Amino acid sequence: MRITRTGGGRSRRAAVLTTTSVLTASALLLTACGGSDSDSDAKDSDGKITLTVADYGQFGYKEAGLFEKYHELHPNITVKEETTANEQDYYPKLLQQLNTGSGLGDVVGVEVARVKEVVDTQAAKFVDLKDSIDVSQWVDWKAKQATAADGKVIGAGTDIGPMSLCYRRDLFEKAGLPTDREDVAEAVAGGWEDYIKLGEQYKAKAASGTFFMDSASAMFNGVVSSSEQQYYDTDGKAIYKDSPGVQEGWDLAAEVASKKLSQGLPQFQDSWEAALRKGSVATVVCPAWMAAQIETYSGDDYKGKWDITSAPGDTAANWGGSFLTVPESGDHTKEATELVKWLTAPEQQAAVFKAVGIFPSNQGAYELPEVKNATLPYFNDAPVGQIYADEAKTIPVAVLGAKDGVIKDTISTQINNMEQRGTKPDEAWEAATETIDKAIG
Repeated sequence: MRITRTGGGRSRRAAVLTTTSVLTASALLLTACGGSDSDSDAKDSDGKITLTVADYGQFGYKEAGLFEKYHELHPNITVKEETTANEQDYYPKLLQQLNTGSGLGDVVGVEVARVKEVVDTQAAKFVDLKDSIDVSQWVDWKAKQATAADGKVIGAGTDIGPMSLCYRRDLFEKAGLPTDREDVAEAVAGGWEDYIKLGEQYKAKAASGTFFMDSASAMFNGVVSSSEQQYYDTDGKAIYKDSPGVQEGWDLAAEVASKKLSQGLPQFQDSWEAALRKGSVATVVCPAWMAAQIETYSGDDYKGKWDITSAPGDTAANWGGSFLTVPESGDHTKEATELVKWLTAPEQQAAVFKAVGIFPSNQGAYELPEVKNATLPYFNDAPVGQIYADEAKTIPVAVLGAKDGVIKDTISTQINNMEQRGTKPDEAWEAATETIDKAIG
């Protein structure tokens, strides 16, 4: 997930990862073999090919130097990246391109909150990747997200967002709370209710002008993301009104708002960034990509004061992630498929993680030193490679729906209204459901 995506984000610069080794050219070369001598009929007259990768936010390929490396391995292929800053602008354009059959990249990114809609309504317009890419390499739930009912796989997983908890050690110490990551994990081991109880303890002795959490809507996303059934059922019916995960998340968010445990800041807005710079937030629900956000906006003054531990409870959660797809209409589908295969292989996903902190969905990357031994100096040398990998392996297979992003964003807006405007929970829920029902039909 990136900062410009629906419901979440990624930073303008990434947190620096420390590992025991660096990615070598020979490691990259290992995954470049096989199918690289494509003889597509769609080459330019001089035999050169330009492949366009259309994406949004920050996928990390440029920062990791992967496009240049791919050109070294395939001198006849140049990769050009076309990036849209905001995913909310990118996706409507993508749908328009799919409907008209023009303007599409050779490789196209799709965000996790959109992939179900694309799979259900547009699968015929994409190359089936299951015979070219070993989808068993990905965590099980990730592969299923891009698989159509007939078994067609339209996307290869890029990043995922296994959930953790980022917290300020210094503010916890001032409030008399535990500071070691193992002790903090134990304090919230019972789940999100324990997280709120910890927040009440924090508030009782909090440093002046500080708040336990940034946003109750972020906590809501964490609660819902740890549930198998979220906004839709397996038949594609919107059941968010009756979903136990949604109900639990909403009730807990309302409790946070009423007890004023949160600063009530919509994430990734100017006020949220300013709060991190000021140092007024003690905890942030922290999918893997969030660490870079916190480092970017908290700045050098708070280096070493932040730490990372396991998310509340014993049920892991995922927040964010994307896929690379190959439109059927492209002139270079064979070469584009090979590029997708290479970009999503373990070595390349490890390189991206090292460069920008986007956590791999390919399980093969978890045992590579760049991931397995990764720590974040900014976060008190938190062993994030191990923390995220442990979370990723236990995330439930969630049921996705066509309008997950719309539902999540609308509910989050109303949670913000409870925090900022004092809107009563019943009124906020009624406003949310009215807006959602109109949007999803």
